[in-house]
Amino acid sequence: MNAEKTVSGRAHLSPLLEFRNVTVMKGEKKLLDSLSVTIPEGEHVAILGPNGAGKSLFIKAIMREYYPLQGDGVRFRVCGRDVWHVSDLRSHFGIVSNELQYTFTREITGRDVVISGFFSSIGLYGNEATPAMEQKTDVILRFLEIDSLSDRLVTTMSSGEARRFLIGRALVHDPKALILDEPTTSLDLHALHIFRATLRKIAQAGTGIIMVTHTLSDIIPETTRIILMKDGQCCGDGPKAEMLTSERISGHFGVPVHIREEDGWYYVTGY
Repeated sequence: MNAEKTVSGRAHLSPLLEFRNVTVMKGEKKLLDSLSVTIPEGEHVAILGPNGAGKSLFIKAIMREYYPLQGDGVRFRVCGRDVWHVSDLRSHFGIVSNELQYTFTREITGRDVVISGFFSSIGLYGNEATPAMEQKTDVILRFLEIDSLSDRLVTTMSSGEARRFLIGRALVHDPKALILDEPTTSLDLHALHIFRATLRKIAQAGTGIIMVTHTLSDIIPETTRIILMKDGQCCGDGPKAEMLTSERISGHFGVPVHIREEDGWYYVTGY
């Protein structure tokens, strides 16, 4: 990871992601409904909504696990391109999810988890890291402050420790954005504190953060934009202070709440 990379000037770059009128069907069910979202490179975004809103499906569409219905006015572009070889596309993004963490819960060391990112594998399985890969791994481990844990087996780690190694794996190709799908599930208070500090450090170093969550307290202060999703649609998109109001969040989740902001963090009470 290049810890010297900054976000300055990125607003003038081509959009990282450009979806326009994207509708995704599975059988007779509409998973995404005329979704239009543009995210520039380097922006820190939270995609917020209740369970079943289509947030994770949106991420799967980014990674070409789902494709939209074709039609006039449909745009399905990532990094300025409409057509991708999936393996090439995925090198531009770092993915961290509970599903991936479950897959990695096996007898491999934290260091090998990170190195496996170079091979898009689960473990090394005979792949041999080059000196450059080893050096890059050392940089990432130090940056994430997990080098002292790198020889431990994942099966002996806490959920929070294992998740930080998955983040390290996601960073090996210097992705344009780190995509996190419900990243704090199963983390205790101590692990949450460390995890959020890690995300802030990554954001401040210049890697874009796209976080999918239904929990406002997951949203780090560096996040500048909130996209509200419900029923496969975008039903709100704007600056954090405009989106995270008591009235808007109460309506979005269908429950009366009070939103409190403190030092860039947002908290929900009253439900």
